[in-house]
Amino acid sequence: MHEIEVNVRFCETDLLGHVNNNNFFVYMEDARIRFFNDLTLVGDDWNFILASTKCDFIKQVYFNQTLIIRSHVVKIGRSSFHLEQDMYEKESGELVAKGLSVIVQFDFDQQQSVALNSEMKESLSSYQMVAK
Repeated sequence: MHEIEVNVRFCETDLLGHVNNNNFFVYMEDARIRFFNDLTLVGDDWNFILASTKCDFIKQVYFNQTLIIRSHVVKIGRSSFHLEQDMYEKESGELVAKGLSVIVQFDFDQQQSVALNSEMKESLSSYQMVAK
């Protein structure tokens, strides 16, 4: 499992005082990029695209809270993988949101998906967990 911390900034809240829902996707993106970097899945060329993403909002989050985002792979396909991201409020440990993204390796010159090689699949499988 891959884990990062995110501190909620004031500018990420809305008129209701809680984090605006679009910012959860920004948190997920930050965690995904750090996941890619830590796994050395990307080098000078970024060859992954986000094919699908969703987020289930479970609890409200507020300014100055710290979130723990835990990312793990739930499925590895021919040219894609599914990354589940659970977001917890650090102090209470409560689950506040659940995200799921489908990420595809992509050849921008040919404009088509590209098969994941065995080295990538092995690296991804080290972060694989069965979906709940």
